Amino acid sequence: MHADIVFTGGTVRTGDTDAGCHEALAVTDGRISALGPQALALRGPRTAVVDLEGGALLPAFGDGHVHPVLGGLGLRGVPVRECASVEEIVDAVRHWAEAHPEAEWITGDGFDPWLAPDGLFDARWLDAAVPDRPVLLRTSDHHTAWVNGEALRRAGYTAATADPTGGRIVRRDGSDQPLGTLREFGALNPVLSLVPAPSHAEHVDALREAAARFAAAGVTWVQDALVTPDLADVWITAATTAPGLPVRADLCFLLEPDGWRERIERFTADRERIESAAPGLLSARSVKFFADGVIEAGTAALLEPYADCPHSHGMATWAPAELAEAVVAVDALGFRPHVHAIGDGAVRSALDAVEKADRANGARDRRPVIAHAELIDPVDLPRFKALGVIANLQPLWAQCDPLMTRLILPRIGTERGRRQYQIGSLLASGARVAFGSDWPVTAHEPLRGIATAVTRQTPEGTPEGGWLPEERIHTATALAAYSAGCAHQAFEEKDWGALRPGMRADLVHLAADPVTTAPAELAHLPVLGTWLAGRRTHEAGISTPSRAARG
Repeated sequence: MHADIVFTGGTVRTGDTDAGCHEALAVTDGRISALGPQALALRGPRTAVVDLEGGALLPAFGDGHVHPVLGGLGLRGVPVRECASVEEIVDAVRHWAEAHPEAEWITGDGFDPWLAPDGLFDARWLDAAVPDRPVLLRTSDHHTAWVNGEALRRAGYTAATADPTGGRIVRRDGSDQPLGTLREFGALNPVLSLVPAPSHAEHVDALREAAARFAAAGVTWVQDALVTPDLADVWITAATTAPGLPVRADLCFLLEPDGWRERIERFTADRERIESAAPGLLSARSVKFFADGVIEAGTAALLEPYADCPHSHGMATWAPAELAEAVVAVDALGFRPHVHAIGDGAVRSALDAVEKADRANGARDRRPVIAHAELIDPVDLPRFKALGVIANLQPLWAQCDPLMTRLILPRIGTERGRRQYQIGSLLASGARVAFGSDWPVTAHEPLRGIATAVTRQTPEGTPEGGWLPEERIHTATALAAYSAGCAHQAFEEKDWGALRPGMRADLVHLAADPVTTAPAELAHLPVLGTWLAGRRTHEAGISTPSRAARG
């Protein structure tokens, strides 16, 4: 029997440290059928031969924590992501508003939260550009919004408005008047709810655009880390109507403290609906919890007070006891908890909740996830391995950039600052680590995250030797965190994440072997091709579909 595809002319890296490299790989019926000389022997008259052109073939990447629909929608609106100052943002808002007089709301996504002193943005700056229509801009971390006076008025935010549960309305110095900066979803949601929602078709279009970008980056599986019922329907439509999707996904149902007991009653039915609609392409095995906010906004939950705000430990989204009760409940239904935890207080609450689920529901291979784990108390680091918790980390965050120097380090001080993003320490402890991008918070390309994990440097190459260099990891280890680590998180390590006969042919073709590429060059290594179960989903030189191209 001849193979459908044979890859040759480069290095085939299996992802297995004991298997080394091979000269060729064969694919038959969407699965790997042979390696090395055995693969070459399967060439026949109808076999498609792919020349690796001296590059490398590797297991395709996963993304263990990402927001595809949100990222796709964020490509619309005011282009503020690349703005380098408050003035540039205001100019971009002005120009976009002038070009779109029909828009009821002016929205944008992804600007840097350090562009204003202390991360505090004034509504009056936006009022100077657009005084008569509401403006809503979200920072790259999505935990802060900058709004103008009209948006505050429509939301009913005045000096008499108390901070909502789970949110903070930042006030002007010396008064109770809202400044124009809103922290966390309790404060953001009343404003977001006023913005005209995109249609179902627009959501599907945004997801398709996001999925094409993942394929172009070598990604074949994603964990959508925040799914509401309407977004589940978006995934189902995109997966079951032409042209389909170039990625598979596990959907993570959002669970918030308010009314959570009633909400989980529908999760099992929703899971069955999703998985029966697109078997093999969509699963729904996880439930998302926000344990806290982010350090740069002063809303991450810390064990000790903030250095710049001694009366504050941050903002725990869930009371620890109730978080544990909810985790036990979803675990009993067979769902895997996926907990956003940034501060060391939130990480401890999440670990405690997993431990209680283990005691209440019995030991099993549950693979809970703590996402981000930016700051871990030394007492808690070994608990990841002990409890079987996967640390889903965002390697692009492990650099000393302006976010770190201007907002994070002043808030937590030197000692805690040296305990951030302990990728190397977690791996050395024996904990499972998987990588994710958290796109649109940061870039979705795995190679950019891999470069940062290896160097612990900014794109400009600073600092020399890397930030917290003891936490650097090897290129092969970083590649595995984006492939085998994500496959383990997906409960699918027997099916993908490595290149062995019988496994699904989820593959990525890179222009050079990343293991022998200089670390500083990894971020710019071209992705020449991506295959999902032997089906090509990306070919270099063919552009990602645009909204205009698809109408």
